[in-house]
Amino acid sequence: MSTSHQIQRDDILQNRFGLRVAARLSAGASDLPHELSERLRAARQQALARRKRPVVVAHRPVVSRAAAVMRQGPAAVLGLGGGDGPGFWGRASTAVLLAALAIGLVAINIVQDNDRAVDIADLDAALLTDDLPPQAYADPGFLQFLKTRHQERGTDSSADRPET
Repeated sequence: MSTSHQIQRDDILQNRFGLRVAARLSAGASDLPHELSERLRAARQQALARRKRPVVVAHRPVVSRAAAVMRQGPAAVLGLGGGDGPGFWGRASTAVLLAALAIGLVAINIVQDNDRAVDIADLDAALLTDDLPPQAYADPGFLQFLKTRHQERGTDSSADRPET
């Protein structure tokens, strides 16, 4: 039996004993003279005024290694369930996971940089091999040129088609 269960059991037994004593005293109080009952009432009030406040005993939490979700306000954390800390293997596994995370982030960065370089190279190759010179893209009338070119191609393709 753990210490906290034993303390709770002792508290329950003390409460039961106190209730039995109070019931016996209350049963015999009706037979007492008025002067004696007033003196007892005054003594009871003095005793209640001087009574000791219950001492709150800080119990050490029970050590368990089961995983638990600990909440404080709106936040929740998955913990190992108490104890003195994660120990060597817990720290080692954490270090390995952090290293794997760092390696993964570096690998993602390298792949993205490579993809970006390939995309830029493809765009440069398309610009340099296109019919238009690169200066045409900076020209304000370029949009109008594209519209007229699209219209010309539309009429050319309709002339090539045989009529049915």
